[in-house]
Amino acid sequence: MRFLDRFEEIFIILLMAAATILIFVSVTQRYALDMTADLVRASRGWGIEWLSNGARSFYSWMRGLNLVWAQEACIYLFVWMAKFGAAYGVRIGIHVGVDILSERLEGTAKKVVTTIAMSGGIIFTAIVAWFGADFVYHVYLNGQTSPDLEIKMWVVYLAVPLGSALMCFRFIQALYWYLTTGYIAHHDISSVEGVEEEAEVASEGKA
Repeated sequence: MRFLDRFEEIFIILLMAAATILIFVSVTQRYALDMTADLVRASRGWGIEWLSNGARSFYSWMRGLNLVWAQEACIYLFVWMAKFGAAYGVRIGIHVGVDILSERLEGTAKKVVTTIAMSGGIIFTAIVAWFGADFVYHVYLNGQTSPDLEIKMWVVYLAVPLGSALMCFRFIQALYWYLTTGYIAHHDISSVEGVEEEAEVASEGKA
């Protein structure tokens, strides 16, 4: 499980980093083109030939960086990140849930309600994974490709069955932990990881 946990975290980080870098480069190129075009027009008005030629050359070079596919790629990256991020959320307990009933119950009643709730998550994600796999299979047979990247769409849609299957596994894992140890993963949204540790280190240093 440690290998799977680490892979899950690294995979999500890589997807997030790739999407962030791609968006930054795409937006930077767009604004650079606008600014360079303005500089070309201004340098012509000023009569500065060398500046106009340099700006025109830079504009042509920037236009050569074809990033039309960037928006499509970012959408696919965020889809994969969302599906695997949902499974990660189940593992660490950050999903929003209505627990007003289970919190008021005790003993066997609380265990039954919690088991039913987790079992619902298992069944739902298993169904999504099943239908997702069937959908991916039919897309694979059709040979559909994306408009800009021209990659096989079944590869993109593969995020649905894989992410849902991993999420189903995390629900099974959470239910097993609860039934055997009574542990339920819970994330305190009022705290920030690392802040308390840094505060303790700082206080010890002052002492």
